[in-house]
Amino acid sequence: MEEWTQDSLRARFCKALSEMYKTEVPLYGDLMDIVWEADAAAVRASQEVEGGVAIDPDDVLPARHRVERHGAIRLGTAHELATIRRMFAVMGMFPVGYYDLTLAGFPMHATAFRPKDREALAAHPFRVFTTVLRMELLTEKTRALAQQALQQRNIFTDRLIELIDRAETAGTLTPQEYAEFINEGLETFRWHSKATVSLEEYQMLKAEHPLIADIVSFPNSHINHLTPRTIDIDLVQQLMLDRNMPAKERIEGPPRRKCPILLRQTSFKALEETVYFRDGSSDIFIKGSHTARFGEVEQRGYALTRKGRHLYDQILSKVNSKALQHQGKASLTQGPAEVYETILTEQFHDFPDELAELRQEQLAYFCYRLTDKAESWAMSPSKTALVSSLLRQGVLEYEPITYEDFLPLSAGGIFNSNLGNTSTSKRLIMDADPDLDGFQRLLGTAVTDEFWLYETMQTESLETCKKKLGLDELIL
Repeated sequence: MEEWTQDSLRARFCKALSEMYKTEVPLYGDLMDIVWEADAAAVRASQEVEGGVAIDPDDVLPARHRVERHGAIRLGTAHELATIRRMFAVMGMFPVGYYDLTLAGFPMHATAFRPKDREALAAHPFRVFTTVLRMELLTEKTRALAQQALQQRNIFTDRLIELIDRAETAGTLTPQEYAEFINEGLETFRWHSKATVSLEEYQMLKAEHPLIADIVSFPNSHINHLTPRTIDIDLVQQLMLDRNMPAKERIEGPPRRKCPILLRQTSFKALEETVYFRDGSSDIFIKGSHTARFGEVEQRGYALTRKGRHLYDQILSKVNSKALQHQGKASLTQGPAEVYETILTEQFHDFPDELAELRQEQLAYFCYRLTDKAESWAMSPSKTALVSSLLRQGVLEYEPITYEDFLPLSAGGIFNSNLGNTSTSKRLIMDADPDLDGFQRLLGTAVTDEFWLYETMQTESLETCKKKLGLDELIL
C-alpha cells in the first residue's frame, strides 16, 4: 500500500477534486480531451521534425505534466483565509506571492498556495490561487449585506477541522484519516445550486461587482476553475474554437516565443448555471441563474528574475498603451483581439528569445549541473572559477527554472471575459493601494516572496556544483 505523505495526499486530493469538477462541469472533461489531443499533435510534430516515429505524449512529457493542475477559489473572511491556509499546509502547500487584483478592477487580493521546493513540485505541483474579499473597498450598504451573509456560513465541515487540528498536533494522520481528509476537504469546494441570499440581495451584490455576488451568495467557496497544463496553448485555443467551445477571444500573457516565459492562459467562458434563491425571509426558493465557473488551460514558461520581470512589465505597459490608442479605430481585416496580438508580438521583439542571452543578461533563473567532463576538471588546482568559463568548457550545463506562479493582469483578463458589465464601484477599487500587511494579518502568516524561491533554487544548484568541483568560489 502506498505510503501517505504530503506529496501523495496532495496528488490524491487534486485527482479527487478534478474528478468532482469534471462531474459538475462536463465541459471541463472536454477541455481535458482537447489538451491531450493538442499535446499529442505537438509531440508528433516534434518527432517528425527530428526524423523519429510519433509516440504517445505520455511517454515523453515530464511526469508532472499530465497530472498538473491549478485551481482557484474566492473567500470572504479572515477566518476562511486562515483556515484554508491550515488545510493546505497539511498537504504541503504554502502561501507564495501577493497579488493585488485591484489593478484589474476587482475588490480582492490573493496568494497562491503551492509546494515550495523542487522535490515537492516535481512530485506533484498542485496550486490553488486563493482570493479574499477586501471589505473596505465595498460601498457601505453592500459591505453590511456581505458581512451579514458571510457570518452565517461555515465552509468547513466540523470533521475537517478536527482532522486539521490532529494533523497539526500529531504531525501526521492515519491512512483512514487521510482518506477522510480528502472527502471532507472536497465539501469546501463543492458546487451548491441553492444560494444563501435572496434574489434581490444577489442582484444588489452583483450590481456592485459580479465577483462580490459569487463570493458572498453561496454556502461554500466552490472551485471556480481547474487548469490543466499544455505544451501548445495556441493549438488548444484553435481546437476550442473549432469545436464551438465558448473560448475567450485571445490568450493572456506573453506572445508565442521560442523560449517561453512566465505564463500563458486561455479558457472557455463561464457557464450560466441554474441557481435557486431564497424568496425574501421565507424558506421558499425561486429559480434564477449565476455565471462563475469555467475551464482554463495554461502553458508555463521560464521564471524571470526581477530584472527580467521589470523588462516584461515595461514592454507590457507599452503594449497596453498602444492597444488603447487603437481602440475605436475601425479595421476591415482585424478585430480587437487580433490587433492586440499584433501589437504584443511586435513589442516583445525587445525581449531576448535565445536561452544563452536570457542567461547572460540575467533575465531568467536557471539550475546548473555538472556534466561528464566535471570529474577530470575537478582535479584542477584552481579554487575559483567563472560559470561562463565552465559552460564554454562543457563542465557545466543549465536548464531554465519553470515559472510556478501567476500573473494578476492575466488572471484579470480571464475573469473579465466572464463578467459582462463593469462594476459600479470600479473606480473606487482601481484607485486603492495594495495591502500586503493587511492580507498577511488575515492570513495569519507571511507570504513567501516567489523571486526569493527561484533565486534560492539557482543558488543551491550552483553551491552543489561548487562543492563537487572542490572550489572555494564559483562566480555567476
